[in-house]
Amino acid sequence: MAAVPRGSNEKSVVAAVRRVAEAASDFSWLSRGDTVFIKPVSNSPNPYPATTSPLSVRGMVRLLIEKGAGRVIVGDQPGVQSVYQDKRGQKGSSRDVCLQNGLQQAALESGAEVHYFDESGFDAFFADHPEHMSHWKGKLLFPNILNRVDHIVLLPRVSRHALAGVTLGLKAAVGWLRDDSRLELHRDAATFFEKIAEINDAKMLRDKLRLVLSMATKVQTTFGPDRGFAAEPDPGIVFGSESLLAHDMVSLGWLLWNREHNTPPAQLTWFRDPYLTHPGMMNRIFVGLTWGVGAFLNGESYSRVPVCSVGTEPILSRAAALWGGFPLLDLVDVNGTLPESIRRYLKEKAVR
Repeated sequence: MAAVPRGSNEKSVVAAVRRVAEAASDFSWLSRGDTVFIKPVSNSPNPYPATTSPLSVRGMVRLLIEKGAGRVIVGDQPGVQSVYQDKRGQKGSSRDVCLQNGLQQAALESGAEVHYFDESGFDAFFADHPEHMSHWKGKLLFPNILNRVDHIVLLPRVSRHALAGVTLGLKAAVGWLRDDSRLELHRDAATFFEKIAEINDAKMLRDKLRLVLSMATKVQTTFGPDRGFAAEPDPGIVFGSESLLAHDMVSLGWLLWNREHNTPPAQLTWFRDPYLTHPGMMNRIFVGLTWGVGAFLNGESYSRVPVCSVGTEPILSRAAALWGGFPLLDLVDVNGTLPESIRRYLKEKAVR
């Protein structure tokens, strides 16, 4: 982890990304000439913190190239509200979305390539499956590009989510899926939270994910995923881990800290924070608007799960059940400037 004072310039923020990445991993997994795929979160055209910070992309791309990566590819497919594709056609464009939120410029200017799943076509996906018992009935369909890369680096953000409660590293995996797999996730929603975690248990992701890093100098503390109140704490933090679950334990704690300390009470009402009411019904409406009346009529609902710690968050809890429990966090402050109150809060939220 690294504390980043509010108002820090681009050079300081990118330096924090590099320091955290090098503290979280020794990069022994990276051989000269390897291909690395960086997956940001580009769910909408809206800028950071509604999507991944372009500065985290700039810092990570440059670092990987310096360490010998032969190719660095940055890519994603946004949420179905912005881009949707099936056998009949497509609406929206991932390229247009990433131009608007700044992620494409950050990738190209730093020396990476870009790859958008929709541009390869609806058939450019392969089936994979979770390594452990899962709640998925159909195939998990991932983009073929994953078969042509050696490593994956995930760059999520920290945000509330109107349907899932939170969107951190684990939730970012939805962006890999073809839209018919996304339909099953949302329609068969009685196991909505469990299935989100289980995407990350797919063999391809388990074999190739090397590092997860979030820039969280801003945090979207309400609504989500595409908009909400943007808290700007002082300091902000950058944090990373080779463990997706450990990363998300810190990420959730940071979201809770910012909801508690940096979000006005007026923003935490049901109108501005709809997960507080009936997310299961909102999800069914979302299914109907996206996939039609038939999907709506066959859709399942679910109840809101109040989240006050790592142990109460259902997506993290399912991941922990899959992977042998929650890891014991070791919070390493690479700059020695993280306030003790924040460190103590994050540790407390990780064990309660």
